[in-house]
Amino acid sequence: MVEISCSVLDVEEENSVKTFYNLETAKIDYFHIDVMDGKFVKKNTSKKMRDYALKISHISNIPLDVHLMCSDVRKYIDDYIDLKPDRITFHIEAVSDKEEAIELIKYLQQNEIKACMAIKPGTELENIYEILPYLHMVLVMTVEPGLGGQKIIPEMIDRVKVLKKYCDEKSLDIDIEVDGGVNDINSTELANNGANIIVSGNYIINSENYNESVKKLKS
Repeated sequence: MVEISCSVLDVEEENSVKTFYNLETAKIDYFHIDVMDGKFVKKNTSKKMRDYALKISHISNIPLDVHLMCSDVRKYIDDYIDLKPDRITFHIEAVSDKEEAIELIKYLQQNEIKACMAIKPGTELENIYEILPYLHMVLVMTVEPGLGGQKIIPEMIDRVKVLKKYCDEKSLDIDIEVDGGVNDINSTELANNGANIIVSGNYIINSENYNESVKKLKS
């Protein structure tokens, strides 16, 4: 069974605490925090996501799954260290080289945070192969990062399969998370191809019954 990381990007602020509680009772596995800086992607959610992460940390024991869509990775890591997230993901496209990536990974590990890396649809998968042994998880973006509500790019399902095959061949025990356009139909195919953590935002948040939506994704 896959784990569900629910994106809170589109949660309405006036109902946020109630929504977070309802998501917890629906038995999600992580709260997914989409941090955007207005540079790496056009949208800027940094203040809203920090506020949401702070609220969640005060009312819930469900771990935070922080996704940094930011250029200044170290700065935004520092913004979340005090909240003790389970994992922080940064983009391969946001670092200059392998050495910088490994330095950031070690920094996260020193702070007892699982180090994870995301890759955009247009970036060659081979670009992260050298870094895989240092990582806890890879986040495969199945849409272009920056906007909620997009439809999944079908070719990214094959990308998950290729990544899973490579990790198995190299005996790398790494979580594979997918994010973007996931629903109860394509989640099965993603899971069958190697994804074990599914990020879902609109599909859950806009549903009439969080419990049923989460159950469908997990099954």
